[in-house]
Amino acid sequence: MASKSNVDFKKNLISTDGKNENSQRMHGSKKSNVAANKSNDIPKALQEVKNHLGDGAAENIMEKIKMAQKKKKKQSGHVDTLNRKRKAENNVKLAVKEEETTLETGNQFIPTPLSHIPLKILMDIEMELVYTDEEDISFEFAEPVVSTSTQSACQDSEKADAPSAPDGSTLPQIDKQLQMTLWAASACYRQKNYTAAAEQFSAALELCSKGAAIDHPFESSPEDISSIASFIETKLVTCYLKLRRPDDALNHSHRSVILNPAYFRNHLRQAAVFRCLERYSEAARSAMIADYMYWLTGGTEQRISKLIKLYWQAMIEEAITTEEAFSVMYTPFATEVKAGKRNKIKDVFAKKHPDYKEHIYTDPHGVHILPQMAGWPSLPPQQYLLTLGFRNKHVGKVLERWSSGKLPIFSDRKAPFCPLTSEETKRYWDNTGKNVVPVIDFIRSTKLIDNRCACSPGIEKLHYASLLGRLGRAEEQSQVINQAMAELATIPYLQDITQQDAELLQSLMADAMDTLEGRRSDKGRVWNKIQQIGLIEDYLYQVEDNYLKNKRLRMARTQRMRMKRIQGTQQ
Repeated sequence: MASKSNVDFKKNLISTDGKNENSQRMHGSKKSNVAANKSNDIPKALQEVKNHLGDGAAENIMEKIKMAQKKKKKQSGHVDTLNRKRKAENNVKLAVKEEETTLETGNQFIPTPLSHIPLKILMDIEMELVYTDEEDISFEFAEPVVSTSTQSACQDSEKADAPSAPDGSTLPQIDKQLQMTLWAASACYRQKNYTAAAEQFSAALELCSKGAAIDHPFESSPEDISSIASFIETKLVTCYLKLRRPDDALNHSHRSVILNPAYFRNHLRQAAVFRCLERYSEAARSAMIADYMYWLTGGTEQRISKLIKLYWQAMIEEAITTEEAFSVMYTPFATEVKAGKRNKIKDVFAKKHPDYKEHIYTDPHGVHILPQMAGWPSLPPQQYLLTLGFRNKHVGKVLERWSSGKLPIFSDRKAPFCPLTSEETKRYWDNTGKNVVPVIDFIRSTKLIDNRCACSPGIEKLHYASLLGRLGRAEEQSQVINQAMAELATIPYLQDITQQDAELLQSLMADAMDTLEGRRSDKGRVWNKIQQIGLIEDYLYQVEDNYLKNKRLRMARTQRMRMKRIQGTQQ
């Protein structure tokens, strides 16, 4: 499918200022395609998650998060998965034991152009991995058998109707009406009648919200109901993508991840939706997580992993080449990079990207992994520092200031206890907020985990959602909250979390659900308390910095006056 040069990735430093000619040509063709695919109408906001999944949805999701680690240990197949994850996390620690950094090598700073990945290859990857009709999936049912008058025939019919897992075990009996609706939807899908299929799958989702998922719900685990709902959500994603309605597919892709975060195709479908919306940085992150999940859950086909990495690489390429406000440079390293090395990196960046040196910033939190070097089982993985340069000095300084705390903040406030008016918030968004969001998304596109706090990606999105709420953009706020919940649901699979992280994760998920359902005001949310504390810390740091700066100025002034008096006395 892909040429050898595309599949066998290069292993050098990537450094680009967003002017790759081949990528621009590719973007031109993609832009016209995607623009034609977009719907003119803004999609309806997702109302309550409970409306789609039933009254127990919040409890199901919370229970799923609580038992993510426990479930892996109980199942023999998942014990190996847990070992894989710990091995991957230990790779970072082992890499730090090396004595010399690769920054000493002069040729590490030579930029390597991003390889051109044609649109056709991306479409082929999506056709194989995103739009595939998964006939072996647990809830892709066989056609129900018509009952006869004999008891044995009835028993045979019930046996045929019962879905079975890929390992041959019998799953909980699906509600008959739901099963018939799903069969009708699948039949329409295979006939390429995607509008009718979407209607049938939406009807199936409505049945789930009314509790018609399993014949004996009290005897089933929350995971069983979540699996059924996740399957329906993924089918709705593919239907809307086929209908060229990515806006309508977006929230369904988020919910499929929330309900089943361990399934790599859910993340890859989310990436495909982001690509159609031209949100390439977010597509890159989803593809990165898909590749990691494929390996984590026991995927062994190198070809599939290479295709996912190729998709991830293409999304990074598109994100870089379409961005005009900032440029990036990845620098390989092996040990902790001290201040002197960081300054050297900045000097190299300034020489290679003279148009983006108003403010140069190196991400201090976590390591970055590129698709060319992301062989998850390898020991150790190549780590990179990400350096960004900005045309707008203000945007760069705001981003650096926000990332200096222990927990991420994203706020329009200048001081902890000084909320802005609606007009000030709008002005802040136009001048700062909308320029910072793409940078945060790009940083996440190659950073699997954050060493500040496991929940950092979700917290950033929830802060962003609160800002959208203050701007009166309820539909976008709802979508971002769903995206944040998908991030939070995935976290236990990306890294081992502490008890404190687990409690914070549960609180964030519960408050996010309450916000979607319109319970309580937004002021008492966990992420807003985190933001308030972060703003107080930031304010105290600024006061301290100003005090020390003024103290140095006073000392310098006093020293100059003393020198003048000494010189006057000598004369």
